[in-house]
Amino acid sequence: MIRQLLCGIVLIFFASVVLAQATSVTVSGSVRSNREKTAVSYVNITVTTTKDSAILAGTITDASGKFSLTGIKPGNYLLDISSVGFTRKSVSLYVGSVSAFLAIPVIELDEEAVSLDNVTVTAGGSGQGNVREKKVYLVSGNISQSGGSVLQNLQAAAGVTVQDGKVLLRGSDKVTVLIDGKLSALTGYGSQSGLDNIPSSAVDRIEIINNPPSRYESNGSAGIINIILKKEKQDGFNGRAGIALGAGSLWVRKENLPGMTPQYTVTPKINPSVSANYRKGDVNLFLQADNLYTHTLNKNEFVERTYDDGTVIKSQLKRNRNTNFFTSKVGVDWDLNKQDRLTISGMYGSEKIVDNGEQPFYGTESSKPQRMWTFREDEIKTTAIGSVDFLHRFSRAGQVLRAGANFNFHQEDEQYHYINTLPSSSGNDAFKLLSTEKIIDVNLDYVQPLRYGRFEAGVKMRYRVIPTDMDFRPGVNSVLDSSAGGWARYREVIPAGYGNYYYENQRWELEMGLRLEYAQVSYDVDPNHNTYKSNGYHYLQPFPNFRFGYKLDDDHRITLSYTRRIDRPNEVDIRIFPKYDDAEIIKVGNPALRPQYTNNIEAEYRNNRNRGGFQVALYHRFASGTITRIASIVPGSTLVYAVSQNAGTSFSTGLEAVFSQKVSKVYKFEVNGNIYRNQINAFEVQNLYPQPSVFQSAEQQQWSGNIKLNNQFSFTGGWQAQTLLAFMAPDIIPQGKILARYSLDAGVKKTIQKGKGEVFVNVTDLFNTMVIRKEIRGTGFRYTSDDYYETQVVRAGYTFKF
Repeated sequence: MIRQLLCGIVLIFFASVVLAQATSVTVSGSVRSNREKTAVSYVNITVTTTKDSAILAGTITDASGKFSLTGIKPGNYLLDISSVGFTRKSVSLYVGSVSAFLAIPVIELDEEAVSLDNVTVTAGGSGQGNVREKKVYLVSGNISQSGGSVLQNLQAAAGVTVQDGKVLLRGSDKVTVLIDGKLSALTGYGSQSGLDNIPSSAVDRIEIINNPPSRYESNGSAGIINIILKKEKQDGFNGRAGIALGAGSLWVRKENLPGMTPQYTVTPKINPSVSANYRKGDVNLFLQADNLYTHTLNKNEFVERTYDDGTVIKSQLKRNRNTNFFTSKVGVDWDLNKQDRLTISGMYGSEKIVDNGEQPFYGTESSKPQRMWTFREDEIKTTAIGSVDFLHRFSRAGQVLRAGANFNFHQEDEQYHYINTLPSSSGNDAFKLLSTEKIIDVNLDYVQPLRYGRFEAGVKMRYRVIPTDMDFRPGVNSVLDSSAGGWARYREVIPAGYGNYYYENQRWELEMGLRLEYAQVSYDVDPNHNTYKSNGYHYLQPFPNFRFGYKLDDDHRITLSYTRRIDRPNEVDIRIFPKYDDAEIIKVGNPALRPQYTNNIEAEYRNNRNRGGFQVALYHRFASGTITRIASIVPGSTLVYAVSQNAGTSFSTGLEAVFSQKVSKVYKFEVNGNIYRNQINAFEVQNLYPQPSVFQSAEQQQWSGNIKLNNQFSFTGGWQAQTLLAFMAPDIIPQGKILARYSLDAGVKKTIQKGKGEVFVNVTDLFNTMVIRKEIRGTGFRYTSDDYYETQVVRAGYTFKF
């Protein structure tokens, strides 16, 4: 009896074990960076069999680096973890049958040396979307431009050149600039204003996206530059503080024309900065503050104009500039619970600019000016930004809902004072410009992970209004066109919606998206204006994107992509008031300006290796309604008017290549080059200001390109060094061309105080070779210009982490 009872108990025990065995297991875990110890989002996770590498399941990590895989049967598997910018990792996975849930240890990924430290394709970013579309440029790795502005730092990035204070991607300045993934009044909506005044000390990294998917803004035919500001993430109280000092224009490169006051020399640069973070429990408080004070030889342009009747006019435009730019950002991240996070942040920027300059005009004889234009500009720019962002994480890893509201306020208060001296008279003129910009953005975005990819969708609404007042104050014998003043009001309403689908397996990648955008733009003009009347436009347009990739193996990938983009005229392009920055080459807007549409096609091959990488891209852009400025003259006057116009169709076809290699523990390099052919088809436009005139241009073609060699050295004792050599070949611009230019930058830094401190010394344009030379030809005239503005700057700085 006892034996039967014992046997029964044993049978019941084994039966209960068998019945308790799980036939379907949920596997969960998280992924983080080995170096930064921070979560890595959107990492591809796949489960494969050990026998034939068949894929059983797949997912991606969410914004906090977590993932879960359901429906895994007990057995032995391989867990494959991959993300661009990190070394691929394979982990053995045994799934037992005792429990229906399996939590595996944290997986750490090593960063992959796809490129140099300062230009690299890496995971993370803003945690949005497929990181294959981005090139992430780490500002901390750029020693030769430390202590400078964002604009100066971008000169080291692959595929990027800087011209006339603007960033060019693959030879085009049609670039949209974002801050923390959003359009900002700090850098301009649809423009690039302010890049040279944002200190690089405030920036963590810069993302460059040549072919953005449809969840991004449709603006920017050449691509998007996303500036990610610093934000500490460690627990407790921590941060960093630093200061950079510098001096530019160490000597006069070209002497002034007779009768002018001295150019700025040995110009001071001072940039203190601080960032702090306090994280405890569910709350994270953050602060970032920077002040950039500079003296700069902002312009030093020598121009010679020759007219068909034989008249020759020589001039020099010299602008000594003082700038003080303060920016600060404060905010809080609040984890309401495990699923919901609320972020509230605010940014304030104040920029004061004082320009003192002169512009003499001479005939063939240069002993005495025919005219002297002396000016002073006082300008104050004020920016205030408030943002509220809400994130909800669903129970399924990677399924998130984001909602946000963003308010931007930006005001420009400019006052110009001129003295116009002629041989027989002298007059004092002035004008005051007040422009106030207000923008409200509201967005809702949803991400749904799928077995082999994900789906994204969202909607966005923008309201933007810019009232502008121009008050001309003419003096005796004034040359100002006072009847062209008055008021204007720019207004835009843009609702948009998008959807994106991503698919990926071991070999194939597919991305398809569509953004549908409606825009209602109006520009109301003072009825007393002597030339322009109120105007506007509206459209409902689709902006599709497509990307197809094939992985030859783990290290070789081929990608084909297509995007359609738009460049809406920004308010400055439309602004009706003449701008007298140059007394005789006057810029004027055009309310009749219409958007430029561009189709982009690209084929890319990428080869990633442990000690380096190689990528090459063949691209073609076709633009209709090309936005540019057309220079023309009117009978009986030598003044040149540069008016915004749509100049018809244009093309750009090019080849871009990046090769990087870590040669040894001491030395690594990157060389990137871009060769392209620009074409502007023949066109005819009519300038209405100051009086109607027709301009015709024949077809223009030009082969151009640029090449950069970036060398980095890592020595013992915490020493690092960098040199950057950049060469830009001649290129065409409407009505002419810009000639070749080159520069060499160099820097060195050292880690001190057991890794908490860092000191650096660098110099930009070491040999003072960067000069912007242009040749322009219009109907009845031509001119050449050489701009010897300040490019050589020596800086030294110190940063301390606490």
